Amino acid sequence: LKVDFQSVKNVGRRPKGIIVTCVTNWLIKPFTMFGIAYLFFYVVFKAFIPAGLAEEYLAGAVLLGAAPCTAMVFVWSYLTKGDAAYTLVQVAVNDLIILVAFAPIVAFLLGVGGVSIPWDTLLLSVVLFVVIPLAAGVITRIMVIRRKGVDYFNNVFIKKFDNYTVGLLLTLIILFSFQGETILNNPLHILLIAVPLVLQTVLIFFVAYGWAKWWKLPHDVAAPAGMIGASNFFELAVAVAISLFGLQSGAALATVVGVLVEVP
Repeated sequence: LKVDFQSVKNVGRRPKGIIVTCVTNWLIKPFTMFGIAYLFFYVVFKAFIPAGLAEEYLAGAVLLGAAPCTAMVFVWSYLTKGDAAYTLVQVAVNDLIILVAFAPIVAFLLGVGGVSIPWDTLLLSVVLFVVIPLAAGVITRIMVIRRKGVDYFNNVFIKKFDNYTVGLLLTLIILFSFQGETILNNPLHILLIAVPLVLQTVLIFFVAYGWAKWWKLPHDVAAPAGMIGASNFFELAVAVAISLFGLQSGAALATVVGVLVEVP
């Protein structure tokens, strides 16, 4: 994804798209996810899901809902002919908000749902999976550019890591292997988890995209805004679910189902 950094500087002159994505992702999405998941796991599917599992599934859904997409959305933006510079700024702003808003929102919503989680573990997860990688990326970029220049960084250094994206696929395979017994014993639960996640995805997409169209924003800004809300930072959600509830927990399973819902 090639970006003209002069275009990035000009994004500030068109703030409406940033407002749409920020309000949708942080003032609407986490709370609608909680509401929809609670309705289905505790009411609609009450006869099929034990109370203990319902809590874990709710936790997994909330973790997904409180973490807007920060990676795959670049692919979605490219496929929908989105403005690459604007998408970059939208994602960057959401990344910065995650640093301060993710933990409080998750703790609040899970507390409302009766799920108790240790704050220190939640904060440590954010540090490990967001702060440290972000800092490492910034430091690496500064050091490489200082030694080799911007062209080397963009055209040589970055391309060395193209094949490492298979690591995410391997992570998902490992997760499913550990969840194998749960999936085989409760295949119906995969479908039950997917229902509220699909509804949430569709709802949030139309909230963001519809709002952008109502404000008469161009498609190349509206499309990424809708896709960021309809997608999740599932790497963070999966990692935090494992940290808080364990690898074989219902919360981890729900976050993995979230991946299967999002991509198609």
